[in-house]
Amino acid sequence: MHDNHESGRPCECPRTAELDGDGPAAAGRRRFLRGAGLLGAGVGTAGLGLFGAAPAHAAGPGPADGSGGSGSSGGPGGPDTSGAAAGKAKRPAGKQRWQPDPDARRFTLVVMPDTQYLFDQDRIHPAPVEAAIRHVLDGGVNHEDGTDDNIVFLAHLGDVTENGLATEFAAVGKVFGLLDDAGAAYGVLAGNHDIRSSTDDRRGSTPYLETFGPARAARTSGHHSSSPDGYNTCHIVTAGGRPWMLLSLDWRLSDAGFAWANAVIAANPKVPVILTTHELAYADDGGRAELSDYGRKLWERLISGNDQIFLTVNGHYWPPGRTVLTNKAGHDVHVHITNYQDRYYGGAAMIRAYRFDLDRNTVDVSTYSPWIQEIAAEERNTLAAQQVELTSDVDRFSLAIDFDRRFAGFAPVPARPARRASELLVRDTAAYWRFEGGGDGTAVTARQVVKDLTGQGNDLYPQSAPGTPDGGLSWSSEHHPDQPGHGSLLFKGTRSPVRGTYLQTGPNAPLNRETFERGFTVEAFCKLPADWDSGQSRWSALLSRWGTAAEAGRSGPGTDADEPVVTLSLSEAPALQWCVYPVNQTGASTSWGHQLPLDRWWHVAVVNDGKLSRMYVDGCEVARNPATPAVGLATLGRPWMVGGYAYAGVLDKVFHGYIGDVRIVRRALRVGDFMTG
Repeated sequence: MHDNHESGRPCECPRTAELDGDGPAAAGRRRFLRGAGLLGAGVGTAGLGLFGAAPAHAAGPGPADGSGGSGSSGGPGGPDTSGAAAGKAKRPAGKQRWQPDPDARRFTLVVMPDTQYLFDQDRIHPAPVEAAIRHVLDGGVNHEDGTDDNIVFLAHLGDVTENGLATEFAAVGKVFGLLDDAGAAYGVLAGNHDIRSSTDDRRGSTPYLETFGPARAARTSGHHSSSPDGYNTCHIVTAGGRPWMLLSLDWRLSDAGFAWANAVIAANPKVPVILTTHELAYADDGGRAELSDYGRKLWERLISGNDQIFLTVNGHYWPPGRTVLTNKAGHDVHVHITNYQDRYYGGAAMIRAYRFDLDRNTVDVSTYSPWIQEIAAEERNTLAAQQVELTSDVDRFSLAIDFDRRFAGFAPVPARPARRASELLVRDTAAYWRFEGGGDGTAVTARQVVKDLTGQGNDLYPQSAPGTPDGGLSWSSEHHPDQPGHGSLLFKGTRSPVRGTYLQTGPNAPLNRETFERGFTVEAFCKLPADWDSGQSRWSALLSRWGTAAEAGRSGPGTDADEPVVTLSLSEAPALQWCVYPVNQTGASTSWGHQLPLDRWWHVAVVNDGKLSRMYVDGCEVARNPATPAVGLATLGRPWMVGGYAYAGVLDKVFHGYIGDVRIVRRALRVGDFMTG
């Protein structure tokens, strides 16, 4: 079911007489209000009942006739509570300053849908909205790691009031003054109950415009511009180290309104856009959303053609819901509806938090009422307890968005330029190889040599397993975004039978004799393709050393006599394994990484400071590093292999995937000195 505004039937909200009188329910309600601190704010108790669901799933066509009310008995502190409710202690409102971290990789957008039943003629009860605003100014949820939500913007979705009256807006404006006092970034748009719904954004002066017009908007943090009529507003805020546009659009855009919105997006062509408006989509009872008639107009004239718009949020209809639509550029647009005016206490100023995590490429969404949260759990009545936080899959969910990829069409991440090889030759570099020697997709021939760019003679030479067809190793332009060299090798090894081409150092290379007893850093870039097969490629190696543990005289704990003395391999997971035989141990020393997702570039480093070895993946230390001292690396003076792995002294498998730059240094490097630095 959806909005009935097309029929012209106004919202009907029959009052319950019992709640307006002086009976037990009213007394219980007053106990709740006094305990929660509402009466102290000068709020009357008349009409503060439970708001029942309207017969239609949206507010009516225009300002209603003031008959709003409730349809049940008992208030938040009514018959279901055991006594007077006591709210949690609250920090003084309006004392906070708006200071979100603009560079933090986690930040939050908060939306507040239809609050109309809390601002309805003489039924004005601002405390729930005030609690939500204090919550926003306090930083939102405090997390276990000591951080808060880092809220960067609050967007009200319209139907701020029930009748659009000056007295209603005066009360709303006072509450939102807390945001003004703090210098906050916020937007308030007009819904059909805030203005005459038969008009568009050319309607002229209204109590809404007098309260939330351009002059007030211009004083908010991040304000960019307002449309000439004053009913549409653009904010640009900095979060996660980049600008984001928040468009707050009127209930109905005129042609001039559409032109303004398109123009402000075009004037900021690299800025991702979140669009908020009152009506766009509605949902069925299962939460499946689709565009309304007006929503289709917005989609066709504004959203679909502007690839920068990736998320829209609207109120107006209930129940809440969501969908994903595809724009003209072929990219996803997340379309969400959130509105809780049909719920207990007119929605109790429910807010929705969109928590962006750029490192996880995820937006975590939650919906809750800060006002109810302030009431001690044991003092919440049954209905309040049910609404403190909503957990359905349209109220609490996560969106997976690869932000760089999604925004690449209008704001591509600048590619890091290749760096000169000389910049990577840090002190004590033993060997440095990069693979830029041929055309993309061309085969590496048997006569080609990959030079050791240190000039120390640790050059690499192609070697092929018997029966390997031509093209078992080829040049590629693919590379890790932070890789110094812009090229790689694509290894096409198989295990059964063993086929493929790998590289190895010459028999007299100085690296063959190195024991690295003063420490070392081994680095490599790699990518496992989507067709990586554990059956064929498990325990293949990015880098290894000829010679077995038995030949090196190792027989201690954890020893496999036939495995190589040094190997950086991939398990069946696939997970990285650094398995070596140090000079000071009779057994193996092994570090383990975590499972690596396929079709993604990774940087891996193993660092030894002369005592302990630690593995790093993308600059992050992994958990499974040994605490036993491991000094140096055993050697039999035999070659190193890139992409090859021998077992029992015989080639056992060849790597399948991409390998980029490889560097070996004779000392421990800091993370900032890795090739990704």
